[in-house]
Parts: sequence; structure tokens; C-alpha cells
Amino acid sequence: MSTFGIEEEFFLFDGETGLPADSAGEQFRHVLDIRRDGEVQNEFLACQIEHASSICHDREQALEELAGFRRDLAAQAASLQLLVGGVGTAPMAAPWPPELTDNERYRQIGNFLSGIATEHYVCGLHVHVSIPDPQSGVMALNFLRGWLPFLCALGANSPYWKGADSNFSSWRTIHSRQWSVQGIPPYFKDYEDYSARLERINGMPAVPDSGHIGWAARLSDKYPTIEVRVADSQLRAQDSVLLAVLMRGLVDTAVAGKHPPAEYLPEIMDLSLWQSAKHGTSGAQVDTETGRFASVEDLAGRMLRLIEHALKAHGDYEFAVISLRNLLEAGNGAVRQRAAFDQGGILHLLANAHAEMQV
Repeated sequence: MSTFGIEEEFFLFDGETGLPADSAGEQFRHVLDIRRDGEVQNEFLACQIEHASSICHDREQALEELAGFRRDLAAQAASLQLLVGGVGTAPMAAPWPPELTDNERYRQIGNFLSGIATEHYVCGLHVHVSIPDPQSGVMALNFLRGWLPFLCALGANSPYWKGADSNFSSWRTIHSRQWSVQGIPPYFKDYEDYSARLERINGMPAVPDSGHIGWAARLSDKYPTIEVRVADSQLRAQDSVLLAVLMRGLVDTAVAGKHPPAEYLPEIMDLSLWQSAKHGTSGAQVDTETGRFASVEDLAGRMLRLIEHALKAHGDYEFAVISLRNLLEAGNGAVRQRAAFDQGGILHLLANAHAEMQV
């Protein structure tokens, strides 16, 4: 049975201004990292913090870990008159450059990519799914390519940027395209092909280290996992777990080898990811196999049928069906952010995001 781990990134905000709270991450990490499953880490910006779960065997374990950390983080933030939220972009930011976390690698990135790094107000959800061997991981990568745009649509949670609606559901996805290696990974013949091509990429000046390989999915160079990085940080722990369950189902289905990947045109893949970032769950998607428009409901039904066996093997099928239906009916994070903004602007949006941390 495969396992998975979930990495969630969060923003800390000043409770009065709504601006990202510089220098907050370090003190939070020390307080929250005591006697906890998983690991608490600082992120690229000093206003960010990351929680990485332990290795999870089932969704109940994952939900308990994620929800427990989120409640503790929200309480710690409130005690310092701060707000915290699982949002894919900071809805607004100060006109001056942000403070970077005190980390040598982050300082080097900041110097190398200052025009990009100073606007890197983005938070993502990264899910690691275990694989039996690297060759199986490449099979899973090739299979996942067709579903990464739809996962982006489900996980879209970053509509606001610099105080205004970007008119995208996932502005984080669009903003991230500025980095040197981004988007849907290419097709690989096998693990040898994957390794050889990564070795060439990593030797280029535009890629200072392997961490700059920002594909929407990649093989981890630390763990025996495939890492799916296409979704924004989520408002609620349950939505993070739903996405993780779907991602594990896709990886397990790929490793089983009964559904070879379709032939995808690279330009269709790129357009499909853009369309998913644009509309999220609120508009038509591009079917990666045909290049034609498809509804999110049609794609959801097709995905559930495809990975039904894998979901049932983990006892996740009913949870996935109900949770996915609820997400499509109530709207993903981008929909809920816009509804909160319409009720009271940016500060109400952030207060609502803080409240959803404790759901």
C-alpha cells in the first residue's frame, strides 16, 4: 500500500493592515515545532511558514496532523494580533521588497533572481506519493501529465494580487511561470532518459540547483516519492487531504500499468494549464487528450472512474466522491475567497481564511 506526505505553506499577516508580517516565521517555527508529528520549517519569505506532515498511511492520519497544526498555528497567530491563511498568493503586499528568510540558499536566490524573488508572495501545496522504484515514478509522471491541469483547477486558491482581483483563479500558477523550469513536465522514455535530461538541465546557469526544477510534478531527489506541486495552498485541511487522496489514486493507477499515458501535444498541455489557472472550478477546461473544452463535472467523473480501484483499495472512494462533489458545489478556494472579499474586502477575506484554518 502506498503512503503519502503533505507539505502546506502559509502566510502570516498583520491583523490591522492585512500586509504580510515580515520576520514572523522564525519565532513561529520554534514555538510550533515542539512535540509535533511532521516538521515545521521556514519558507522563502520571512512572512511564510511551512508544515510537512509525517508519512501518512491513510487520510484520517493526514487530516488529524494537518488540522492539529493549523489550529495551533491560528491560535499562536491570534495571540500576537496576526492572521494566518492557507492562500496561494498574498492578496496585497507592501511597495518595498519583502524580507527573505535568513538562509544562505534563499539569499543566493534573491540575488540571482531579484526581480522575481521580490514578488514571490506565493504558497503551494506539495504532495509526496510513495513509489516502488524510480522507473515506476517515471511511469506515474507520464500518466499524471494529462491530469495536472485539472488538479490545478481543483486546487486554485489565489485570485487576488496587489489588492485587486487578478481575474485568474490561480494567479500563483501564472506568476510561477516566470521561473526558469516550470509547467507540465515533458514525456520521458524511462528513468534513464529522465536522469540524463535532468543532469543536462541542472548544469545550466539558469538552474543553480535541483530545487529550481519547478515542474508541476517531479521525482523527489530526497525521498522515494513523486512530488505533485500543482495546487495552491488550501484554505481548509480537508481540501488538502482530498487533493492528496486524488493524487495518490492517480499515482497508484499509473504504477499498476493498466492505463498507458495518452499522447499529449505540448501546446495543448500548456494551454490546458493556463485555462485551469484562469477558470478554476468556475469555467470550462481544456481536455488534454482532445484539445476541446470540457466541464469540471465531466472531468471529475472521468477521474473518479479511472482511479476508482485505487481509491477503494485505500478506503478513500466514498470520501473522494462526497468531498469532490461538495467542492464543486460550494466552490474551491478561489470561489470562497471572492465571496469573502465581496462581503468585506481584503481584511474580511483574511479573517475568513484565518477562521477556515480552524475548521
